[in-house]
Amino acid sequence: MKEKKAITLKTLTKSNVWDIQENDVFRMWTAAEKDVDLKDYARKYLDIIRSAFEVEEVKIDKPEIIKKYEARGLKVGTIRMDENTKQKIAIKKKPISRVTDLTYENIRHITATKLIEVLERNFGGGWDSLPQSIQDIIQSGFDISTTTLPKDRMHMPGGLYEKKVNDGYEVLEIPKGLWIEAIFAKEKPQVEVLKSRMSSLDDLTRGGDLDDDDDENMDLPLDDFKHDEDEDDDSFDDDKLTEESYRTTYETDPEDLINEAEDISDDEY
Repeated sequence: MKEKKAITLKTLTKSNVWDIQENDVFRMWTAAEKDVDLKDYARKYLDIIRSAFEVEEVKIDKPEIIKKYEARGLKVGTIRMDENTKQKIAIKKKPISRVTDLTYENIRHITATKLIEVLERNFGGGWDSLPQSIQDIIQSGFDISTTTLPKDRMHMPGGLYEKKVNDGYEVLEIPKGLWIEAIFAKEKPQVEVLKSRMSSLDDLTRGGDLDDDDDENMDLPLDDFKHDEDEDDDSFDDDKLTEESYRTTYETDPEDLINEAEDISDDEY
């Protein structure tokens, strides 16, 4: 397995900056202090760091003030902006706790488990309740699929739920009366993400020139919504009513779903 190259200030981007922590920032900056071009790019490096970290300038360098920063979870250190200027800053990694914290730069730096935690913490209306922009960001790093089924059918042995879990998907279940919406999430392989990204970049390049900085940090959404092979079969067999029959998104009031479920007799299952 090929080892990842160590990140330096010169190789820092708005994507890989999410791979480093507070101590790494000060370590990298110290390592770059002897670079003659540091003063020319110091502001650019700091802007990249700000995309993933809270950064505050420490204007009063006193122990009691430093302790207040540290009490808030910030790491305090000194960076050299040029040969004559040093600056003390306090930094803290930005949390990813809300769906609005998700970006194209950080989406591939969280796990499927973390994504499910963020989704569970922030909404209860189902996948379609998310803004399209947030859906696009999530799908750029994860395979997402959903299904809505009656409660007593969601966990049937050999069903879709069991297949997805066995295939490595994390699941968020959202109760909707007598029904449940399940959102399945699995990280996309990095090679798949890169191939889609390169294809998108080729399309853009043919349509016009790209700015160098935009090209370097560009992360584009992927419209690569995977489906099971069974879903391609449009035929319907009355004798084989399975959860696939319910694979749709209901844009219906939950009370209507409850009434609809009550009208279904047990012998139909």
